[in-house]
Amino acid sequence: MKIGKLVIVGRPNVGKSTLLNAMVKEKVAIVSDKPQTTRSAILGVAHYPEGQLMILDTPGLHIPRHRMNAQMVQAAIGTLTQADVVYVVVDSQVSPGPGDRFVVEEVAKAQRDAPFLGVFLLLNKADAVAKPRLLPLIQEYQSWFPWTAIVPLSAKTGLQLPRVIELTFGCLSETSEPGLDSDCFTNQSMKSMAGEIIREQVLQRTRAELPYAVGVSIEQFLESPTLTEIHALIWVEKSSQKGIIIGKGGLRLKEIGQAAREEMERLFQMKIFLQVWVKVQEGWRDNPQLLLEMGYGTEGASLG
Repeated sequence: MKIGKLVIVGRPNVGKSTLLNAMVKEKVAIVSDKPQTTRSAILGVAHYPEGQLMILDTPGLHIPRHRMNAQMVQAAIGTLTQADVVYVVVDSQVSPGPGDRFVVEEVAKAQRDAPFLGVFLLLNKADAVAKPRLLPLIQEYQSWFPWTAIVPLSAKTGLQLPRVIELTFGCLSETSEPGLDSDCFTNQSMKSMAGEIIREQVLQRTRAELPYAVGVSIEQFLESPTLTEIHALIWVEKSSQKGIIIGKGGLRLKEIGQAAREEMERLFQMKIFLQVWVKVQEGWRDNPQLLLEMGYGTEGASLG
């Protein structure tokens, strides 16, 4: 059996969380078309005939503007020290830019301190790009780093994903470690996942109407054999943003709560009673106590 610690890095919105979910075959990380959807490192466990991969999906690497963003970036860079294998994910629909260069430079720094067993460049969304367009991209990225392999793939459709997994296990050695139980797919608590599921519904249902300044804290989480009761606060920075989330007659907030509850019941396999409120707190993204309550820089940042 082979066991490997894998870290996924890349710019915001290149498909890292979609890749994690595809590998784990469960919804471990929320997915949105908005950049910086992932805010803390999330562990997923992928089980294969060859062994197990413990996978950290990290926040997108970018230049931070708030304390929250700075903690996100620091968490992402810090996870590299734990990796056996690294996936650098880029969007094959976009030409290489300074953001991609920054990611590769951080990987190179970590490689000098503690060499990885493998570093793969994954050209995501390759199913939407003509093959002649991929060749110059590959040639450009080849000059940046001594990659173990460069693989065009689609995290969404699974194109070339089996090949990537095969190459990854090829970097690992057999071990006598027992590994994790086959039904384990994440180290996140139900409480943490509940907050992320609510935030996902907010992002999906507000789209371009709502700026990115939204967070979720779980104020109460009570489990019983027949029912789990969850009280959550959605945090925004302006009263106008609160109105957007609540919607006319409270309809949008009701839709957010209902969709989040249904997703929790599907994922947790139990009955959920969910209550959600919206609270305005100007500058919450720079409030250390609130960030701690929401779990930024704490849970999910270790490969064990």
